Order: sequence, then structure tokens, then C-alpha cells
Amino acid sequence: MLSGRVFTYTDEFLLESGRSLPGFQLFYTTWGTLNEDRSNVIWVCHAFTGNAFVKDWWEGLFGEGKTFDPTNHFIVCANSLGSCYGSTGPLSLNPDTGKPYYHAFPTLSVLDAVKAFDLLRQELGIEQIDVLVGGSLGGQQALEWAIENPEVTRRLVQVAANSRQTPWAIAFHETQRMAIEQDVTWQLDTDDAGLQGMRTARAIALLSYRTYKSYNQSQRDSSGDRKRHYRASTYQQYQGEKLAQRFNAFSYWQLTKMMDNHHVGRNRGGLEEALRRVQAETLVIGVDTDVLFPVNEQRFVARHISNATLQIINSEAGHDGFLLETAQISRALDTFLQKKQPRKTWIPTVF
Repeated sequence: MLSGRVFTYTDEFLLESGRSLPGFQLFYTTWGTLNEDRSNVIWVCHAFTGNAFVKDWWEGLFGEGKTFDPTNHFIVCANSLGSCYGSTGPLSLNPDTGKPYYHAFPTLSVLDAVKAFDLLRQELGIEQIDVLVGGSLGGQQALEWAIENPEVTRRLVQVAANSRQTPWAIAFHETQRMAIEQDVTWQLDTDDAGLQGMRTARAIALLSYRTYKSYNQSQRDSSGDRKRHYRASTYQQYQGEKLAQRFNAFSYWQLTKMMDNHHVGRNRGGLEEALRRVQAETLVIGVDTDVLFPVNEQRFVARHISNATLQIINSEAGHDGFLLETAQISRALDTFLQKKQPRKTWIPTVF
């Protein structure tokens, strides 16, 4: 049975920016049973607006009879710092002021999120992760973790992600943040500040998540008659409203910033040198129509990790193919995971 818990870290937590948090909380779920030698851990890093309940958004890969089966695996997924599903984020109370952080919440990096995950891993008594898997933002986090603590991960699966954020992707995010800034409520210290702007931001984001062909197929009107409301128009409105019902503009802002400063080569001698640190056997998966993280970015990652395989899946859905094409991803995973590999020796990390 999938169960949720909260990990509380009470010491000062130094961030990559030089600022700090006076401790933090991570909401996380576990699913399945840890075996005797603790060798069956599957750790999932969720995507941008995802959460710790991995079955809710990656059901094609997780569940009984699926690639990652809780009957055989111990599945862990933690909500990222900065998000709004139980982990410390902008709406959390600042213990120094007794009020929510709101705009005062410090900017987080992918490395910050990963270091928090690793503290949770130690709290759970997990020495080595058998398979570390993540898509999009989660894929950025998974790669960062495999570089920062290379001995922790036995096998790495990065899906629809990259080793650094490109100007193209940053421009998409900045445009979304500009939409939030145009909301007159954004300057307020309230939970719902910027919410209308975030609706627009989500509609903009969809244009980078999907493709020309996918819109033409799913949102085409049945006739050429002049209409007051076109399907594509109502779809954009619906998706913005749908996110507004479950997310907030502060976390949206924070997590796009987190993705934008993603660069595994920072302070590590460059991208190639950083990728050479990965010890895990690695599967890199790209989506052939992804315009947000094009396949050349996955090719680069696979080329510079010494023991990596690249698999490109076919989809008309664009970036969202990493969530929708689970049958293809499952086949790629099954081939990758069924390889017989020597067990790596775990070397404890010194803190």
C-alpha cells in the first residue's frame, strides 16, 4: 500500500546560492517492502508540477504487473523542495517570522533539491538506490544526484531531460513568469497571488509541451464554421484553470527558476567532466518530437556518460510523450533492467 510521510530536517540547510533555510520538510511516499539486503529501491524524481504519488501521473510504469512493481520493489518518491505538495516551499511558514515566506523564499537549485533528497535517503537507511528514475525536471534532478553522489545510484534512467538548461527553454519559462508578473495580485503576500497570471503561464507552457500535429489532431473543430469558442481556445483556458485548482504561482515561479539554473558542469570543470563522474549504468530516453528538450540534448548526455544507452521513443505528443508513451518507455526499461550487472560496492559518503 502506498503511504505518505513527512521527513523533517531541523539543522540549517545551506543552499547553493549562499542563502540558507532554517531546516525543511519533505513529503514523501513509499510503496512496497524493503527487502532484507535493501537492494530493491526504486527512487522516482517527479516532474515540474508532479507530486510524490507517482501512480497518479506515471501509472503506466508503476503498479502491480508493471515495470516497477511494489510486489518486488520498494518505491520512494519525495515532493521536491519549492513545490506545494507537503514539502517546504514559498507558502510554508518561515520559523524566523511566523509568517509564510511568499516572495521572500530563497531561489533553489536542482542541487539543493538533490541534497535534500539525499538527507532523506540517509534517514531511511538506504545505502544504494537500485534504479533512480526521473523525467523532465525530475530527470535533471536524477542526473544531478548521480553526479553529486555517484556511489549511491546503481542504475540511472533519465527521461526527456538534459545536462543544462538551454536559452530556448529559459525563454519559454521567462515568458511564463512575465505572464505571472502582469497579474496585479502578484505583488501581494497572499496564497493566491498571481493565480490568474499562472493560468496564462500554463497555457503558454502547453505550447512547449505539445506539438503542431498533436493540437491539429486533438483540438480541430468538426467544421470550418465561424465559432465563438474554438476547441483550441477552450482547451487552453481549461488547462490553465485545471492547474490553478491544484498549484500556486509561487511554486510555479520557483520551480521554473530551478530548471533554468540547471547546469551539471557548474563548479565541476564543465559538462563533459561532470558527466564522466556518473558511475551508474545509465539509460537516457528522449522523445523524437520534444521541442522543449530536443533529442540532441539526450544524445549529448548519453555520449559523455561512460556506460550509457540512448533510446528515442516516437510520439506525436512532444515533451509530454514522456508521460503518455508509457508502453514504449516500459519496453525500453524492461530491456535495460533485464541486463545482468555486477553488484557495485557501496562506499559511505562522508559529511
